[in-house]
Amino acid sequence: MDQARLKAALAEVVAIPVTPFGAEGRVERATYRALLRRLLDGGVVTVTPNGNTGEFYALTPEERRTVVEETMAETGGQATVVAGVGHDVPTAVGAARHARDCGAEMVMVHQPVHPYVSQDGWVDYHRAIAEAVPELGVVPYIRNELLDGERIARLGELCPNVVGVKYAVPDAARFAAVARDAGLDRFTWVAGLAELYAPSYWAVGATGFTSGLVNVAPRLSLAMLVALRAGDYPAAMEVWERVREFEALRAERQAANNVSVVKEAMAVLGLCRREVRPPSRPLPEPERGRVASLLKGWDLR
Repeated sequence: MDQARLKAALAEVVAIPVTPFGAEGRVERATYRALLRRLLDGGVVTVTPNGNTGEFYALTPEERRTVVEETMAETGGQATVVAGVGHDVPTAVGAARHARDCGAEMVMVHQPVHPYVSQDGWVDYHRAIAEAVPELGVVPYIRNELLDGERIARLGELCPNVVGVKYAVPDAARFAAVARDAGLDRFTWVAGLAELYAPSYWAVGATGFTSGLVNVAPRLSLAMLVALRAGDYPAAMEVWERVREFEALRAERQAANNVSVVKEAMAVLGLCRREVRPPSRPLPEPERGRVASLLKGWDLR
C-alpha cells in the first residue's frame, strides 16, 4: 500500500456517484457505467461507489457488491476507488474484503448507525474493520460532533492504514480543532459536506472535498478545487455562489432531498431516471421546476 499516493487521491474532488434505478426499481448497470464514464471523462480521479449519494443504506448487499464490481470494470485504473462499507462489523468487513478482491484500494466506512455509540466503541468499530483489510486504505466518515480528535488519533496509532478522514460536521471551527488534535498531517482531511462547506473547511486544513453535485456539473466542482488549491478564494466563492441554492435545497429539512435533488437534475439532463428509494422520495412538481431553473447557465459539458 502506497500511503502517500492514497492520501493524495483523497486530496481531490471525491465523487459520490448516484445509483440509477430502472422502471422496475432495479439497479441499471449500463446507465451506472455511463454516468461513471461521464465523471471520468470530466476529470474526476477519485470515486466512492456506495456513498450516501449512491443510496448506500437503501441498497441490498448484492446490489452494493454489483456497484463496486461495475465501478472497477469501468474505471479500469483510471481513478482511485474508495468503496463505501458499513452496517455491523461482519457486514462491513465482508464488503471491504469484496472491494479489495475487486481491486479497490480504499474503503470509506460509513458512520455507525447504532443508537448507542461510545467514543471508545467508535475506535473499536473502525479498528476491527481496518485490521481485517490491512492492505487497504481506510477512511472513517464522521458525522458525530461529539467525537474528539484524541479518539481519531488513537485509531491512527492502532491502524496505520487509516489514511484519511471524511469529516461532515457542519462546524468549521470544530473541524479545525478536531483535525489538529487528531493530527493535521497524519491524515488527509476531506470536507464531507461538499461544495457548500469546502471553502471554509479548506481554510482550516481540509485538502479535498466530497461531492454529489459533481454528478451533475463536473466542471463546476473541479473549478472550485483548482481555485482552492491556488488559494484563490474569490474564484472559489464564485463557484460557491453559483451552486449555493442547489446545495441549500439538498440540505433542507435535514437533507431529506439530498439525493432527490441530484437525481432530479440528472433527469432534467436526460442522464438517468429521477427515482430514489424509501425513505427518500422524488421531488414534488413545484421543486422540480426550481431545480431545472437552477441548471440554466451552468457549464454542464
